Amino acid sequence: MLNHWQTHKDRLRGYIGKRVDSPAAIDDILQEVYLKAHTHLHQLRDNASLNGWLYRIAHNAIMDHHRQRHSHNELPDDLAAPQTDDAEQAHRELAQCLVPLIDELPERYRVPLQLAELQGLSQQQIADHLGLTLSGAKSRVQRGRQQLRQRLTACCDIEVGRGGVLDYHPKDPDCRGC
Repeated sequence: MLNHWQTHKDRLRGYIGKRVDSPAAIDDILQEVYLKAHTHLHQLRDNASLNGWLYRIAHNAIMDHHRQRHSHNELPDDLAAPQTDDAEQAHRELAQCLVPLIDELPERYRVPLQLAELQGLSQQQIADHLGLTLSGAKSRVQRGRQQLRQRLTACCDIEVGRGGVLDYHPKDPDCRGC
């Protein structure tokens, strides 16, 4: 087996050298490859795959080396908290609009929607609480969401992006919801 190691030594050193700058690190990684290969030799199922197996070990050792090199600086204690962005502010304001709009829904949809969205109950918990089947609870929550969406879009122009609601503007300043 020693002759196999010697056969691959120069090629592995070249492979590692293309990915690591320090000559001392190249030798350290090469030694680590040989140690790992020796201790895990029992996992090699076919000697014909020795070459690929050694390169996989070398690749992993190189990745470990690069991970260890990156230092992480601690953040200073006096670092100011980030200012709230416009999207977060729009979310908070829009959430305040939802409660009156939910309150306008028929009780059949309002109660399950409040339990799901405002109290955070699962749909199974809603079904148990209201004495409904699971599919009945899901249906009522879904229909409540649809009716809420209709009321919300009738009341406000909503700008939606990748992160959800970005901004909104009431269509009518006298709208009861907003």
